[in-house]
Amino acid sequence: MTRSRALAGATACLAAAVATALMPVAAIAAAPAPGQASKVAWQPCRQFSDAALKAMMPPEQIPEFKKLWARTECGTLSVPLDYRKPSGRHITIAVTRLKAVDQKHRLGSIALNPGGPGGSGYLMPVEYVMQRSVGIGAKLNQRYDLIGFDPRGVGYSSKLDCAKGAPPPQSGSPVSKADAQKRYDWVVQNNKACAKQDPAFLGGLTTANVARDMDRIRAGIGEKKLSYLGVSWGTWLGALYRDLFPGKVGLMWLDSTALPDFRLDAFFAGRAKATAVDFGRYAAWVAARNSTYGFGTTARQVQAAIVAMEKELNAHPKTFTDLPGRNFDGFIAARLAGQPSLDWPSTAALLKALRDAKSGQPAPALIKQFFGPPPGGGGQPPADLPEQFNTTMNQAVFCNEDTGPRDFGTFWKAYQKDLKQYPATGLLTLPVNMCAGWPLPVQPVRLHHSNAPLVMSAHRYEVPSPYPWSLQMRSAVGGSVLTVDDDVHGSAAGMPTDCAAHITSYFATGRPDNGTCKGLPAPTSTEPQPRPGAQKSFTGLFAQPSGV
Repeated sequence: MTRSRALAGATACLAAAVATALMPVAAIAAAPAPGQASKVAWQPCRQFSDAALKAMMPPEQIPEFKKLWARTECGTLSVPLDYRKPSGRHITIAVTRLKAVDQKHRLGSIALNPGGPGGSGYLMPVEYVMQRSVGIGAKLNQRYDLIGFDPRGVGYSSKLDCAKGAPPPQSGSPVSKADAQKRYDWVVQNNKACAKQDPAFLGGLTTANVARDMDRIRAGIGEKKLSYLGVSWGTWLGALYRDLFPGKVGLMWLDSTALPDFRLDAFFAGRAKATAVDFGRYAAWVAARNSTYGFGTTARQVQAAIVAMEKELNAHPKTFTDLPGRNFDGFIAARLAGQPSLDWPSTAALLKALRDAKSGQPAPALIKQFFGPPPGGGGQPPADLPEQFNTTMNQAVFCNEDTGPRDFGTFWKAYQKDLKQYPATGLLTLPVNMCAGWPLPVQPVRLHHSNAPLVMSAHRYEVPSPYPWSLQMRSAVGGSVLTVDDDVHGSAAGMPTDCAAHITSYFATGRPDNGTCKGLPAPTSTEPQPRPGAQKSFTGLFAQPSGV
């Protein structure tokens, strides 16, 4: 993989390149009478083809999905595009509800959000209950209705899609200033083109407006208060809902919390530091298994070996005859070294394979498995496959809310600084602000302290939502923090850990939780393995502005 393709993959969602095509905005809802909020219009749920179901989940899970989907209610809700003009243009929000099993002892409704911005939550109630190993969804659904929805700009809600084009190529790794400038100019051009398609709609794609939509959902399903469980960007959404509607919050749990003052420069600076810290843990783990990997017997030796490997690959990228068009340079090595602990057995084995491989020959089996084409050659997805992520909504929300600098010089300077300060992982810093040239007005939000219910789970070694962000959020808005002793984004709410009992207990009792849980421990085996079964609904799309 070339540095160009890697950087394009990391930023393509946020830097949507618009040249020609544009999907139409979904059905525009009729406005209700002034001052009157809409009720959810319930209707039969859409049915999915066998091909779509097979693309969504393993075959053995399809019968349970169908059973739960038969219990699910589906509807739409009309909301103002601009809440300052409640009688003006309206859009449609798609909503689902999986009613509590024990209606006699029902405690209320919990709205769910998977992150993003741009992630679909339409199927989340069913997907979350199906995650039996996690031990949260099914327990919550015993006494709570679970509410899913597609935020404005996503999935079955009103949306539009700016077309994408190919970014300018990169000549190597690290990125040269000339190549970064070309990328910056490309981003500016395409951001301006995207924003012209429907400025009113795109300008209405903000987290605050999604929070307002969520309160309309609360009213539309007849709840006086709404509880909430959100991950990743969903924590920012939850924090804003709590800020705007403190008296309407039932109980709220946020996992892998966002920073309270949204700026892309601070966003990436926090992650760069956290990545470097976590790389130290990774190096120690690899050193303890030197007989397997051969990078050194101490963390310092491993760090030095990987830095040297990156420099060598930058100078002499490797290619393989059976992976045409892919250059394996230092950026690839940095990417492997910057992954969470779940992936350490795989990434350490891949680094060893890449180090020992001969350029110009067939790729080692492990490299081909991870970097080669998918089995069966991929192909077009089924026409009725639900959208899981909308890149235009992702970009619009980030760019409508980013209050930091967007000029070329600031981000280029940060890139150069990180290359020196973090020699093993600094290559992962993006040298361009992908909101450069976004012409729509910034809509900043200031959070306020509140006594409304709130618990946040903060992962001590996490990169996508670094631990200090949760502490900063607590200082800004209040609430409690449960410390998770792992580095896995969203693991407390979305993976099988000891943290599940804390979350289910909170929603059963309402008691705040300032304790600790272990989360997912670092693996002990060196055998490369796929990640444990976290459904795509809780993958933590806020991982970066591209989904994380």
